[in-house]
Amino acid sequence: MILLSGFEPFDGDAANPSWGAVRVARDILRAEGLEVEAVELPCVFGESAQELRQQIARLQPDLVICAGLASGRERLSLERVAINCDDARIPDNAGKRPVDEEVVPGGPAAYFSTLPVKAALRALQIAGLRAEVSQTAGTYVCNHVFYALMHHLATEAPGTRGGFIHVPREPQEGIPGGMSLQDMGEGIAVVVLTALATAQDLKFSAGAVF
Repeated sequence: MILLSGFEPFDGDAANPSWGAVRVARDILRAEGLEVEAVELPCVFGESAQELRQQIARLQPDLVICAGLASGRERLSLERVAINCDDARIPDNAGKRPVDEEVVPGGPAAYFSTLPVKAALRALQIAGLRAEVSQTAGTYVCNHVFYALMHHLATEAPGTRGGFIHVPREPQEGIPGGMSLQDMGEGIAVVVLTALATAQDLKFSAGAVF
């Protein structure tokens, strides 16, 4: 079983492409004969993590990949690390705006993704999709969910692998850049298939200077 998640719209947007993208990925993967579920998480600190944990308990997945929007990026971002810090620049959809609070009180400072991010990057590049390994998932609800996911897997489901992907915005008329939902969904599906086929990640440079 594979569990995918995206987010509801936030900050006044009418839609969130992460939710559309995981539905595209779900349909692609189901066509490949895989058992896949997709869930939409609230863009709310606390509630989003709780909903994800409930879905994991219900479905008992072997692989969990969460997705969220990073509108300022132009590539699919394979997140390497989640940090134990909520520091919201804007309120969430419930009006919460935590500053310098721990996602999990007393938890480790950070968790690394257990996805083969380098192998997935190579597979995405071969597929002709713009992608990168990202060294930060931010400190908003995306990182909150990513950290909560990895903490839950480490403490409650150590046999399950998981990680997070940030997607760009959709193309907008008169504004260069963006990525179609179809390409985003195909990219997420590539990451899933790579994770299923890869026992040990590749080792090549995909770091950042800043």
